[in-house]
Amino acid sequence: MFSDLSAQRDGSSLLRRPASEEQGPVFERSPPDYSLCTARYSVGERSFSRQYAHIYAARLMEMRPLLSDKAKHKWGPDVRIRKLCDLETGEQCCIVGTLFKRMDLQPSILKEISEEHNLLPQPARTKYITEADELVLEDELQRIKLEGKIDRDKCVTGSVIAIYGAEKNDGKFTVEDFCTAGLPSQTPRPALSSDKFVLLASGLGLGSSRADSMLGLQLLVDMVTGQLGDEGEQGGAATISRVLLAGNLLSQSTQDKDASTKPKYLTKKTQAGTVDAIRLLDEMLLQLVASVPVDVMPGQYDPTNYTLPQQPLHRCMFPLSSAYPTLQLVSNPYGATIDGVRFLGTSGQNVCDIRKYSSMESHLEILEETLGLRHLAPTAPDTLGCYPFYHRDPFILEECPHVYFSGNAPAFGSKLVAGSDGQEVLLVTVPDFSSTQTACLVNLRTLQCEPVSFSAFSADEDEESEMNISH
Repeated sequence: MFSDLSAQRDGSSLLRRPASEEQGPVFERSPPDYSLCTARYSVGERSFSRQYAHIYAARLMEMRPLLSDKAKHKWGPDVRIRKLCDLETGEQCCIVGTLFKRMDLQPSILKEISEEHNLLPQPARTKYITEADELVLEDELQRIKLEGKIDRDKCVTGSVIAIYGAEKNDGKFTVEDFCTAGLPSQTPRPALSSDKFVLLASGLGLGSSRADSMLGLQLLVDMVTGQLGDEGEQGGAATISRVLLAGNLLSQSTQDKDASTKPKYLTKKTQAGTVDAIRLLDEMLLQLVASVPVDVMPGQYDPTNYTLPQQPLHRCMFPLSSAYPTLQLVSNPYGATIDGVRFLGTSGQNVCDIRKYSSMESHLEILEETLGLRHLAPTAPDTLGCYPFYHRDPFILEECPHVYFSGNAPAFGSKLVAGSDGQEVLLVTVPDFSSTQTACLVNLRTLQCEPVSFSAFSADEDEESEMNISH
Protein backbone atom coordinates (compact mmCIF):
# COMPACT_ATOMS: atom_id res chain seq x y z
CA MET A 1 0.00 0.00 0.00
CA PHE A 2 2.86 2.33 0.73
CA SER A 3 4.88 1.22 -2.31
CA ASP A 4 3.01 3.64 -4.56
CA LEU A 5 4.00 6.53 -2.33
CA SER A 6 7.58 5.33 -2.39
CA ALA A 7 7.67 5.22 -6.18
CA GLN A 8 6.43 8.79 -6.47
CA ARG A 9 9.42 10.23 -4.65
CA ASP A 10 12.46 11.05 -6.76
CA GLY A 11 15.65 9.53 -5.49
CA SER A 12 13.84 7.81 -2.66
CA SER A 13 15.89 4.68 -2.32
CA LEU A 14 17.90 2.88 0.30
CA LEU A 15 20.68 2.42 -2.28
CA ARG A 16 21.45 6.09 -2.79
CA ARG A 17 24.47 7.83 -1.25
CA PRO A 18 23.77 8.78 2.38
CA ALA A 19 23.63 12.51 3.14
CA SER A 20 26.65 13.74 5.06
CA GLU A 21 25.29 16.77 6.85
CA GLU A 22 21.71 17.34 5.84
CA GLN A 23 19.04 15.94 8.10
CA GLY A 24 16.45 13.60 6.63
CA PRO A 25 12.84 14.69 6.20
CA VAL A 26 10.53 14.74 9.19
CA PHE A 27 7.09 13.19 8.65
CA GLU A 28 4.33 14.52 10.87
CA ARG A 29 1.62 12.10 11.96
CA SER A 30 -1.68 13.98 12.11
CA PRO A 31 -3.73 12.90 15.14
CA PRO A 32 -7.28 11.75 14.31
CA ASP A 33 -10.52 12.94 15.85
CA TYR A 34 -11.16 10.15 18.32
CA SER A 35 -14.16 9.33 20.48
CA LEU A 36 -14.42 6.14 22.53
CA CYS A 37 -17.88 4.55 22.56
CA THR A 38 -17.57 1.70 25.07
CA ALA A 39 -19.68 3.00 27.97
CA ARG A 40 -22.38 0.40 27.29
CA TYR A 41 -19.82 -2.39 27.81
CA SER A 42 -18.73 -1.17 31.22
CA VAL A 43 -19.74 -3.43 34.10
CA GLY A 44 -20.17 -1.37 37.26
CA GLU A 45 -21.54 -3.26 40.24
CA ARG A 46 -20.72 -6.94 39.69
CA SER A 47 -23.47 -9.22 40.93
CA PHE A 48 -23.76 -12.82 39.75
CA SER A 49 -26.76 -13.66 41.92
CA ARG A 50 -29.26 -12.90 39.13
CA GLN A 51 -30.71 -15.41 36.72
CA TYR A 52 -29.65 -15.34 33.09
CA ALA A 53 -33.28 -15.39 31.92
CA HIS A 54 -33.40 -11.62 32.39
CA ILE A 55 -30.97 -10.92 29.56
CA TYR A 56 -33.09 -13.01 27.17
CA ALA A 57 -36.22 -11.14 28.27
CA ALA A 58 -34.51 -7.76 27.80
CA ARG A 59 -33.24 -8.85 24.37
CA LEU A 60 -36.70 -9.92 23.21
CA MET A 61 -38.44 -6.81 24.56
CA GLU A 62 -36.04 -4.51 22.75
CA MET A 63 -35.98 -6.46 19.50
CA ARG A 64 -39.74 -7.17 19.19
CA PRO A 65 -40.77 -3.68 17.92
CA LEU A 66 -37.96 -3.73 15.35
CA LEU A 67 -38.91 -7.17 14.06
CA SER A 68 -42.62 -6.36 14.04
CA ASP A 69 -41.98 -3.40 11.75
CA LYS A 70 -39.69 -5.56 9.61
CA ALA A 71 -42.39 -8.24 9.34
CA LYS A 72 -45.04 -5.73 8.25
CA HIS A 73 -42.67 -4.33 5.64
CA LYS A 74 -41.90 -7.82 4.26
CA TRP A 75 -45.27 -9.59 4.50
CA GLY A 76 -47.63 -6.63 4.31
CA PRO A 77 -49.16 -4.25 6.86
CA ASP A 78 -52.12 -6.61 7.44
CA VAL A 79 -50.01 -9.53 8.65
CA ARG A 80 -51.21 -10.95 11.97
CA ILE A 81 -48.51 -10.76 14.65
CA ARG A 82 -49.33 -13.20 17.43
CA LYS A 83 -47.83 -14.35 20.66
CA LEU A 84 -47.49 -18.06 21.26
CA CYS A 85 -50.31 -18.09 23.80
CA ASP A 86 -52.69 -16.65 21.16
CA LEU A 87 -51.89 -19.15 18.40
CA GLU A 88 -54.78 -20.85 16.59
CA THR A 89 -54.26 -24.04 14.62
CA GLY A 90 -54.10 -23.40 10.88
CA GLU A 91 -54.00 -19.59 11.12
CA GLN A 92 -51.40 -17.86 8.94
CA CYS A 93 -49.58 -15.45 11.24
CA CYS A 94 -46.23 -14.04 12.31
CA ILE A 95 -44.45 -14.72 15.60
CA VAL A 96 -41.50 -12.83 17.05
CA GLY A 97 -39.39 -14.86 19.44
CA THR A 98 -36.00 -16.17 20.50
CA LEU A 99 -34.54 -19.27 18.90
CA PHE A 100 -33.36 -22.18 21.01
CA LYS A 101 -31.45 -25.05 19.43
CA ARG A 102 -31.71 -28.38 21.24
CA MET A 103 -28.43 -30.19 20.57
CA ASP A 104 -27.44 -33.63 21.80
CA LEU A 105 -23.73 -32.93 21.46
CA GLN A 106 -23.75 -29.62 23.31
CA PRO A 107 -21.25 -29.76 26.21
CA SER A 108 -22.67 -29.71 29.71
CA ILE A 109 -21.18 -29.58 33.17
CA LEU A 110 -22.53 -33.07 33.90
CA LYS A 111 -20.52 -34.50 31.03
CA GLU A 112 -17.42 -32.58 32.10
CA ILE A 113 -17.42 -34.16 35.57
CA SER A 114 -18.12 -37.64 34.22
CA GLU A 115 -14.50 -38.57 34.87
CA GLU A 116 -15.22 -38.46 38.60
CA HIS A 117 -17.75 -41.26 38.14
CA ASN A 118 -15.46 -43.36 35.93
CA LEU A 119 -17.58 -42.69 32.86
CA LEU A 120 -16.28 -42.31 29.33
CA PRO A 121 -15.40 -38.60 28.78
CA GLN A 122 -16.82 -36.77 25.79
CA PRO A 123 -14.41 -36.50 22.84
CA ALA A 124 -13.21 -33.09 21.73
CA ARG A 125 -15.17 -31.73 18.77
CA THR A 126 -14.95 -28.76 16.44
CA LYS A 127 -18.67 -28.91 15.55
CA TYR A 128 -21.60 -29.84 17.75
CA ILE A 129 -24.37 -30.02 15.12
CA THR A 130 -26.14 -33.25 14.13
CA GLU A 131 -29.20 -34.27 12.11
CA ALA A 132 -31.09 -34.85 15.34
CA ASP A 133 -30.96 -31.18 16.41
CA GLU A 134 -34.29 -29.39 16.91
CA LEU A 135 -35.24 -25.73 16.59
CA VAL A 136 -37.56 -24.17 19.13
CA LEU A 137 -39.01 -20.65 19.20
CA GLU A 138 -39.91 -19.19 22.58
CA ASP A 139 -41.28 -15.94 23.97
CA GLU A 140 -42.05 -14.81 27.51
CA LEU A 141 -44.57 -17.57 28.21
CA GLN A 142 -44.34 -20.53 25.86
CA ARG A 143 -42.25 -22.34 23.26
CA ILE A 144 -43.02 -24.26 20.08
CA LYS A 145 -41.06 -26.59 17.79
CA LEU A 146 -40.23 -25.32 14.32
CA GLU A 147 -40.12 -27.09 10.96
CA GLY A 148 -40.28 -26.03 7.35
CA LYS A 149 -38.30 -23.46 5.39
CA ILE A 150 -35.67 -22.50 7.93
CA ASP A 151 -32.04 -23.61 7.95
CA ARG A 152 -31.76 -25.47 11.24
CA ASP A 153 -27.98 -25.98 11.04
CA LYS A 154 -27.25 -22.32 10.32
CA CYS A 155 -29.34 -20.98 13.20
CA VAL A 156 -27.93 -20.54 16.69
CA THR A 157 -29.48 -20.21 20.12
CA GLY A 158 -30.30 -16.67 21.23
CA SER A 159 -31.17 -15.22 17.82
CA VAL A 160 -34.33 -13.09 17.85
CA ILE A 161 -36.22 -13.51 14.56
CA ALA A 162 -39.72 -13.17 13.09
CA ILE A 163 -41.25 -16.26 11.46
CA TYR A 164 -44.28 -16.53 9.18
CA GLY A 165 -46.41 -19.66 8.83
CA ALA A 166 -49.04 -21.67 10.67
CA GLU A 167 -49.34 -24.14 13.51
CA LYS A 168 -50.29 -27.65 12.38
CA ASN A 169 -52.34 -30.25 14.19
CA ASP A 170 -49.23 -31.98 15.53
CA GLY A 171 -48.37 -28.92 17.61
CA LYS A 172 -45.42 -27.85 15.46
CA PHE A 173 -45.14 -24.54 13.63
CA THR A 174 -44.48 -24.86 9.91
CA VAL A 175 -42.29 -21.97 8.82
CA GLU A 176 -42.95 -20.57 5.34
CA ASP A 177 -40.60 -17.61 5.65
CA PHE A 178 -38.61 -15.71 8.27
CA CYS A 179 -36.74 -12.41 8.63
CA THR A 180 -34.14 -10.84 10.88
CA ALA A 181 -33.85 -7.31 12.19
CA GLY A 182 -31.34 -6.24 9.53
CA LEU A 183 -28.86 -3.40 9.72
CA PRO A 184 -29.65 -0.46 12.03
CA SER A 185 -29.48 3.15 10.90
CA GLN A 186 -26.06 4.58 10.11
CA THR A 187 -24.50 8.01 10.52
CA PRO A 188 -23.09 9.21 7.17
CA ARG A 189 -19.34 8.90 6.87
CA PRO A 190 -17.52 12.25 6.35
CA ALA A 191 -15.46 12.83 3.22
CA LEU A 192 -11.74 12.93 4.04
CA SER A 193 -9.35 14.93 1.85
CA SER A 194 -6.40 12.55 2.25
CA ASP A 195 -5.66 8.92 3.01
CA LYS A 196 -5.59 7.96 6.67
CA PHE A 197 -5.14 4.42 7.93
CA VAL A 198 -5.98 2.42 11.03
CA LEU A 199 -3.86 -0.68 11.59
CA LEU A 200 -5.64 -3.73 13.03
CA ALA A 201 -3.69 -6.60 14.54
CA SER A 202 -4.67 -9.45 16.86
CA GLY A 203 -3.24 -12.60 18.36
CA LEU A 204 0.27 -11.32 19.04
CA GLY A 205 0.82 -14.43 21.19
CA LEU A 206 3.58 -13.09 23.41
CA GLY A 207 5.13 -15.64 25.72
CA SER A 208 5.30 -18.43 23.17
CA SER A 209 8.50 -20.14 22.02
CA ARG A 210 8.18 -19.12 18.36
CA ALA A 211 11.09 -16.85 17.41
CA ASP A 212 9.71 -16.08 13.95
CA SER A 213 6.60 -14.61 15.56
CA MET A 214 8.73 -12.17 17.58
CA LEU A 215 10.70 -11.18 14.48
CA GLY A 216 7.52 -10.45 12.55
CA LEU A 217 6.13 -8.46 15.47
CA GLN A 218 9.26 -6.33 15.66
CA LEU A 219 9.05 -5.70 11.92
CA LEU A 220 5.45 -4.58 12.41
CA VAL A 221 6.48 -2.16 15.17
CA ASP A 222 9.35 -0.79 13.08
CA MET A 223 7.05 -0.29 10.09
CA VAL A 224 4.44 1.61 12.11
CA THR A 225 7.01 3.81 13.88
CA GLY A 226 8.75 4.69 10.59
CA GLN A 227 12.02 2.90 11.24
CA LEU A 228 11.62 0.54 8.30
CA GLY A 229 12.01 1.25 4.60
CA ASP A 230 12.98 4.30 2.58
CA GLU A 231 11.48 7.80 2.72
CA GLY A 232 8.45 6.71 0.73
CA GLU A 233 7.66 3.93 3.17
CA GLN A 234 8.27 6.24 6.13
CA GLY A 235 5.95 8.86 4.64
CA GLY A 236 3.32 6.18 4.19
CA ALA A 237 3.76 5.00 7.77
CA ALA A 238 3.01 8.56 8.92
CA THR A 239 -0.50 8.17 7.48
CA ILE A 240 -1.28 5.44 10.06
CA SER A 241 -3.25 7.51 12.54
CA ARG A 242 -4.06 4.76 15.04
CA VAL A 243 -3.22 1.15 15.96
CA LEU A 244 -5.79 -1.27 17.34
CA LEU A 245 -4.67 -4.53 18.99
CA ALA A 246 -7.67 -6.88 19.08
CA GLY A 247 -7.06 -9.37 21.87
CA ASN A 248 -4.97 -12.47 22.62
CA LEU A 249 -1.90 -10.37 23.27
CA LEU A 250 -0.50 -13.30 25.26
CA SER A 251 -0.02 -16.85 24.06
CA GLN A 252 -2.20 -19.74 25.17
CA SER A 253 0.95 -21.39 26.51
CA THR A 254 1.06 -18.80 29.32
CA GLN A 255 -2.15 -20.27 30.78
CA ASP A 256 -1.13 -22.78 33.46
CA LYS A 257 -4.40 -24.46 34.36
CA ASP A 258 -2.71 -26.91 36.74
CA ALA A 259 -1.27 -24.18 38.98
CA SER A 260 -4.47 -23.82 41.00
CA THR A 261 -4.63 -27.55 41.77
CA LYS A 262 -0.97 -28.05 42.71
CA PRO A 263 0.11 -28.00 46.35
CA LYS A 264 1.40 -24.65 47.57
CA TYR A 265 4.86 -25.96 48.35
CA LEU A 266 5.31 -26.90 44.67
CA THR A 267 4.43 -23.42 43.39
CA LYS A 268 6.07 -21.34 46.11
CA LYS A 269 9.11 -20.31 44.08
CA THR A 270 7.50 -20.27 40.63
CA GLN A 271 5.95 -17.30 38.88
CA ALA A 272 3.06 -17.18 36.46
CA GLY A 273 3.88 -17.52 32.79
CA THR A 274 2.06 -14.27 32.12
CA VAL A 275 4.59 -12.16 34.07
CA ASP A 276 7.36 -12.22 31.46
CA ALA A 277 4.83 -12.00 28.64
CA ILE A 278 3.24 -8.86 30.10
CA ARG A 279 6.68 -7.31 30.59
CA LEU A 280 7.46 -8.03 26.95
CA LEU A 281 4.11 -6.55 25.90
CA ASP A 282 4.82 -3.40 27.90
CA GLU A 283 8.17 -2.94 26.15
CA MET A 284 6.56 -3.46 22.75
CA LEU A 285 3.78 -0.99 23.54
CA LEU A 286 6.37 1.53 24.69
CA GLN A 287 7.83 1.60 21.18
CA LEU A 288 4.40 2.08 19.64
CA VAL A 289 2.82 4.65 21.95
CA ALA A 290 5.86 6.91 21.65
CA SER A 291 4.91 7.35 17.99
CA VAL A 292 1.20 6.59 17.47
CA PRO A 293 -2.00 6.26 19.55
CA VAL A 294 -2.73 2.63 20.43
CA ASP A 295 -5.95 0.94 21.57
CA VAL A 296 -5.43 -2.35 23.45
CA MET A 297 -8.32 -4.84 23.71
CA PRO A 298 -8.22 -7.92 25.95
CA GLY A 299 -8.81 -11.42 24.59
CA GLN A 300 -9.40 -14.98 25.68
CA TYR A 301 -5.86 -15.56 27.00
CA ASP A 302 -5.25 -12.12 28.51
CA PRO A 303 -5.29 -11.34 32.26
CA THR A 304 -8.79 -9.94 32.66
CA ASN A 305 -12.28 -11.31 33.36
CA TYR A 306 -13.36 -14.29 31.26
CA THR A 307 -17.00 -13.34 30.65
CA LEU A 308 -18.07 -10.82 28.04
CA PRO A 309 -17.86 -7.89 28.05
CA GLN A 310 -14.21 -8.15 29.03
CA GLN A 311 -13.08 -5.10 30.95
CA PRO A 312 -9.92 -3.14 30.01
CA LEU A 313 -6.55 -4.42 31.18
CA HIS A 314 -5.28 -2.65 34.29
CA ARG A 315 -2.74 0.13 33.76
CA CYS A 316 -0.56 -1.13 36.59
CA MET A 317 0.55 -3.99 34.34
CA PHE A 318 2.18 -1.50 31.96
CA PRO A 319 4.49 0.74 34.04
CA LEU A 320 6.48 1.89 30.98
CA SER A 321 3.85 2.49 28.31
CA SER A 322 1.07 3.72 30.63
CA ALA A 323 3.03 6.94 31.19
CA TYR A 324 2.05 7.98 27.65
CA PRO A 325 -1.42 9.46 27.04
CA THR A 326 -1.48 7.73 23.65
CA LEU A 327 -2.08 4.33 25.31
CA GLN A 328 -5.80 3.57 25.51
CA LEU A 329 -6.85 0.40 27.34
CA VAL A 330 -10.33 -0.50 26.10
CA SER A 331 -12.95 -3.20 26.56
CA ASN A 332 -13.94 -6.18 24.44
CA PRO A 333 -16.28 -5.55 22.58
CA TYR A 334 -14.82 -2.29 21.33
CA GLY A 335 -16.48 0.75 19.82
CA ALA A 336 -14.98 4.07 18.76
CA THR A 337 -15.31 6.82 16.19
CA ILE A 338 -12.08 7.67 14.38
CA ASP A 339 -12.24 10.69 12.05
CA GLY A 340 -15.98 10.17 11.73
CA VAL A 341 -15.65 6.45 10.90
CA ARG A 342 -17.46 4.22 13.40
CA PHE A 343 -15.50 1.10 14.42
CA LEU A 344 -17.08 -1.85 16.19
CA GLY A 345 -15.58 -5.25 16.85
CA THR A 346 -14.55 -8.03 19.19
CA SER A 347 -11.52 -10.20 19.85
CA GLY A 348 -13.25 -13.12 18.14
CA GLN A 349 -14.83 -15.17 20.94
CA ASN A 350 -18.35 -14.56 19.64
CA VAL A 351 -17.49 -15.64 16.08
CA CYS A 352 -15.58 -18.76 17.19
CA ASP A 353 -18.48 -19.83 19.41
CA ILE A 354 -21.06 -19.44 16.63
CA ARG A 355 -18.84 -21.48 14.34
CA LYS A 356 -18.94 -24.42 16.78
CA TYR A 357 -22.73 -24.50 17.00
CA SER A 358 -23.70 -23.82 13.37
CA SER A 359 -22.86 -25.02 9.88
CA MET A 360 -21.15 -21.74 9.01
CA GLU A 361 -17.39 -22.09 8.51
CA SER A 362 -16.23 -18.68 7.29
CA HIS A 363 -15.60 -16.04 9.96
CA LEU A 364 -16.61 -13.43 7.39
CA GLU A 365 -19.97 -15.14 6.86
CA ILE A 366 -20.58 -15.26 10.61
CA LEU A 367 -19.76 -11.56 10.91
CA GLU A 368 -22.33 -10.78 8.23
CA GLU A 369 -24.88 -13.01 9.94
CA THR A 370 -24.50 -11.25 13.32
CA LEU A 371 -24.79 -7.91 11.57
CA GLY A 372 -28.09 -9.04 10.03
CA LEU A 373 -29.29 -10.31 13.42
CA ARG A 374 -28.35 -6.90 14.85
CA HIS A 375 -26.60 -8.63 17.73
CA LEU A 376 -22.90 -9.06 18.54
CA ALA A 377 -23.11 -12.31 20.49
CA PRO A 378 -26.43 -14.16 20.16
CA THR A 379 -25.01 -17.35 21.74
CA ALA A 380 -24.26 -15.49 25.00
CA PRO A 381 -25.02 -16.51 27.70
CA ASP A 382 -25.97 -20.03 26.52
CA THR A 383 -22.59 -21.26 25.26
CA LEU A 384 -20.52 -18.07 25.56
CA GLY A 385 -19.59 -16.60 28.93
CA CYS A 386 -21.49 -13.37 29.60
CA TYR A 387 -22.30 -11.11 32.53
CA PRO A 388 -25.95 -11.53 33.70
CA PHE A 389 -27.31 -8.15 32.64
CA TYR A 390 -30.70 -7.34 34.13
CA HIS A 391 -32.30 -4.31 32.46
CA ARG A 392 -30.61 -4.28 29.04
CA ASP A 393 -28.63 -6.31 26.54
CA PRO A 394 -25.56 -4.24 25.60
CA PHE A 395 -24.71 -6.50 22.65
CA ILE A 396 -27.67 -5.29 20.57
CA LEU A 397 -26.47 -3.04 17.73
CA GLU A 398 -28.21 0.31 18.11
CA GLU A 399 -26.13 2.07 15.46
CA CYS A 400 -24.66 0.60 12.31
CA PRO A 401 -20.84 0.77 12.24
CA HIS A 402 -18.76 1.63 9.21
CA VAL A 403 -16.09 -0.95 10.07
CA TYR A 404 -17.14 -4.20 11.76
CA PHE A 405 -14.25 -6.51 12.65
CA SER A 406 -13.43 -9.71 14.49
CA GLY A 407 -9.98 -10.66 15.75
CA ASN A 408 -7.97 -13.89 15.94
CA ALA A 409 -9.32 -15.32 12.70
CA PRO A 410 -7.44 -18.12 10.89
CA ALA A 411 -7.05 -15.96 7.77
CA PHE A 412 -7.56 -12.40 6.57
CA GLY A 413 -10.85 -11.51 4.93
CA SER A 414 -12.75 -8.35 4.06
CA LYS A 415 -16.08 -7.62 2.45
CA LEU A 416 -18.10 -4.48 1.79
CA VAL A 417 -21.81 -4.99 2.46
CA ALA A 418 -24.67 -2.59 1.76
CA GLY A 419 -27.91 -2.23 3.72
CA SER A 420 -31.42 -1.60 2.48
CA ASP A 421 -31.31 2.02 3.66
CA GLY A 422 -27.96 2.87 2.08
CA GLN A 423 -25.74 1.61 4.92
CA GLU A 424 -22.22 0.70 3.93
CA VAL A 425 -20.21 -1.57 6.24
CA LEU A 426 -16.70 -2.97 5.84
CA LEU A 427 -16.42 -6.44 7.38
CA VAL A 428 -12.89 -7.43 8.40
CA THR A 429 -11.59 -10.68 9.89
CA VAL A 430 -8.25 -9.80 11.49
CA PRO A 431 -5.91 -12.83 11.28
CA ASP A 432 -4.04 -14.29 14.21
CA PHE A 433 -0.64 -12.59 13.95
CA SER A 434 1.41 -15.26 15.71
CA SER A 435 0.49 -17.85 13.06
CA THR A 436 -0.04 -15.72 9.94
CA GLN A 437 2.37 -12.79 10.48
CA THR A 438 -0.33 -10.58 8.97
CA ALA A 439 -2.02 -7.35 10.06
CA CYS A 440 -4.64 -5.18 8.31
CA LEU A 441 -4.69 -1.58 7.13
CA VAL A 442 -8.08 0.14 6.86
CA ASN A 443 -8.25 3.27 4.71
CA LEU A 444 -10.59 5.74 6.43
CA ARG A 445 -11.11 7.73 3.22
CA THR A 446 -12.08 4.89 0.87
CA LEU A 447 -13.16 2.27 3.42
CA GLN A 448 -10.90 -0.33 1.84
CA CYS A 449 -8.84 -2.88 3.72
CA GLU A 450 -5.58 -4.52 2.73
CA PRO A 451 -3.43 -7.11 4.54
CA VAL A 452 0.19 -6.39 5.45
CA SER A 453 2.29 -9.56 5.75
CA PHE A 454 5.65 -9.88 7.47
CA SER A 455 7.40 -13.07 6.34
CA ALA A 456 10.27 -14.19 8.55
CA PHE A 457 12.96 -16.79 7.93
CA SER A 458 11.94 -19.85 6.01
CA ALA A 459 12.20 -23.21 7.73
CA ASP A 460 13.37 -24.97 4.54
CA GLU A 461 16.75 -23.39 3.83
CA ASP A 462 18.31 -20.94 6.23
CA GLU A 463 20.93 -19.73 3.75
CA GLU A 464 18.40 -18.87 1.05
CA SER A 465 15.71 -17.58 3.35
CA GLU A 466 14.24 -14.16 2.75
CA MET A 467 12.61 -11.54 4.91
CA ASN A 468 9.83 -9.72 3.08
CA ILE A 469 7.15 -7.20 3.85
CA SER A 470 4.30 -7.34 1.38
CA HIS A 471 1.11 -5.31 1.19
